[in-house]
Amino acid sequence: MGKLDGKVAVITGAASGMGRATALRFAKEGASIVLADLNSQGGETAVAECAAAGARAVFQRVDVTSEVDIKSAVDRAVKEYGRLDIMFNNAGIAGAVGPIEKVESTDWDKTIATLLRAVFLGMKYSIPEMRKAGGGSIISTASVAALQGVGYLAAYAAAKAAVVNLTASVAIELGHDHIRVNCICPGGVNTPLIHRGAPGAFEHAEARMAKAQPIPRAGRPDDIANMALFLASDEAEWITGTAMVVDGGMATGNTRFRTRGLPDSGFSGPSFEMGS
Repeated sequence: MGKLDGKVAVITGAASGMGRATALRFAKEGASIVLADLNSQGGETAVAECAAAGARAVFQRVDVTSEVDIKSAVDRAVKEYGRLDIMFNNAGIAGAVGPIEKVESTDWDKTIATLLRAVFLGMKYSIPEMRKAGGGSIISTASVAALQGVGYLAAYAAAKAAVVNLTASVAIELGHDHIRVNCICPGGVNTPLIHRGAPGAFEHAEARMAKAQPIPRAGRPDDIANMALFLASDEAEWITGTAMVVDGGMATGNTRFRTRGLPDSGFSGPSFEMGS
């Protein structure tokens, strides 16, 4: 038996990185999954991987800044599988980068829309279906940047800090519905959002990120998938309102966090959009 047998999940940002790893992990544990992402090619490939693991899985093209799109992902889960038990609000970007006085207001707004508003929408539309199912688990991706300031990534850090607070606030509202609400604060995880598929960039990031925390290796998407699995499973039935830190010890303060490689200003978009 798998830990998620009979459960239905929606995962945003499921075409690559932590979302893709989580989709495959959930698939191996018996979940049926809607993989939501802007990246259709990566999403369909991830669906095939989940199917190969024996799971029922479909891809839904979703822009998480669109209320209609997020609602459609939840509706797709109910249409395909009859219920919703797990919502993983995971899609992310680096967003607005550079000194705060150089950040364009449009880039700030897009960052907040992708990293915070999308989490609110994922919660909003999953809650009624989870109530019908008798409970559920809402998981969102925050960051260690939510716990400490990060220069030149102020919009990202602010949005992630808000996700932590939103998680706790909504957990208070939903405890009596047996809906648990938690978030994950990853540290330095080497995903396409970091290396963006450029030649040699994965290896370079791997070496650099290994020096950023007490455990001397870069984070891996599976590290986050393992935590997401725990929070989605019945093993975490008495855990809600928490920010689970998965960072190799970075948040201890024994860190040499760097933002090298970021431009002086601009916007860093989805990982599959090279050069964005």
